Amino acid sequence: MSASPAAVHELLKALVAFDTTSAKSNLKLIEYVRTSLESHGVTSTLIPSEDGAKASLFATIGPADGKSGIGLSGHSDCVPVEGQTWASDPFTLTARDGKLYGRGACDIKGFLACVLASVPLFMSRQLKEPLHIIVSYDEEVGCTGVRPLIARLGSDLPRPRAIIVGEPTMMGVIEAHKRIDAYRTTVTGREAHSSLPQLGVNAISFAAELIEEIDRIGATLSTEMNDRFDPPSSTVQVGAIEGGTAPNIVPKTCKFHWQVRGLPEADPDLVPKQVKAFAEERLLPRMRRVAPAASIETLHQGSVPAFLAKPGSEAVALAMALTGANSTSTVSYGTEAGLFEEAGCPTVNCGPGDIAQAHAADEFVTTAQLDACMTFLAKLADRLSE
Repeated sequence: MSASPAAVHELLKALVAFDTTSAKSNLKLIEYVRTSLESHGVTSTLIPSEDGAKASLFATIGPADGKSGIGLSGHSDCVPVEGQTWASDPFTLTARDGKLYGRGACDIKGFLACVLASVPLFMSRQLKEPLHIIVSYDEEVGCTGVRPLIARLGSDLPRPRAIIVGEPTMMGVIEAHKRIDAYRTTVTGREAHSSLPQLGVNAISFAAELIEEIDRIGATLSTEMNDRFDPPSSTVQVGAIEGGTAPNIVPKTCKFHWQVRGLPEADPDLVPKQVKAFAEERLLPRMRRVAPAASIETLHQGSVPAFLAKPGSEAVALAMALTGANSTSTVSYGTEAGLFEEAGCPTVNCGPGDIAQAHAADEFVTTAQLDACMTFLAKLADRLSE
């Protein structure tokens, strides 16, 4: 009853064809997943977003007798392709030399395709406890979509005893990752004619000073190390900036977005406090001597909690048994695992593909990785039916 590689390929082809960039709706993909499950007699519960433009899905295979079961979780959204140069259409799965190219093929529609391809196998077994399939939205913009679903676990949705998040780990067992905090800083100065710059406050120039300080702060973070991570310290970087109106106007405003990726044991307030202190002590006094209303405001735009599996984690032990691994690893990217773990569900990250391919042009997952994931899921079916 195990699915053929061709079946996995066809499912991945269908999933990649849905442009589920986070800024867009995922409803067509969710409807495809629900219809696919229904064709095998599996019903689903949808958890829509507040505006109804998106939804998460929760489905169960096996006995509904109160046993908690195992959850397989993956997100439906992907990152944009704008500004990238692809050798083929990002939303048409393309096979070349044992690699399947397409946006989301690695992160993480390859895992979802394997899960859907394994449904007939799970349905054919007399499962002793249930298998739960979880498909979320907006993971790429702060893991926001899965949160309403998690809030319902243990109430009108079953609470799995262990959850496997299928982020690309090359089927390695990941028991920890860093925390992510996102910020937006707005520097407001005063406009003036560029021939009389002394009458204005150049927001871009002051923003540049603050960004240089953020870089200096980032350099000091390397003094606190955890060799289990790569890189082994917390990191901070500015990722986007906008400001000014025209070359002949002293710019009044400049905004920039930045992130801190902190070690699980790091103080999440350390960097923003240092940034605020530099702005208030070194920049604002100079700005306000010319423009008393000048300001520097930093907003916390959200966080993804660090993931750190508890000692003796049932989820980690399960993934190690299914993969045959004798050790675990950590990653520096964020996932939904920390949210599940915080909600009392032992969680592990384990899925097909290499994170180095995620978000890049010509993103791909290898057929060998998909085969390894299918073997992993077949072993899970054996274990749940023992």
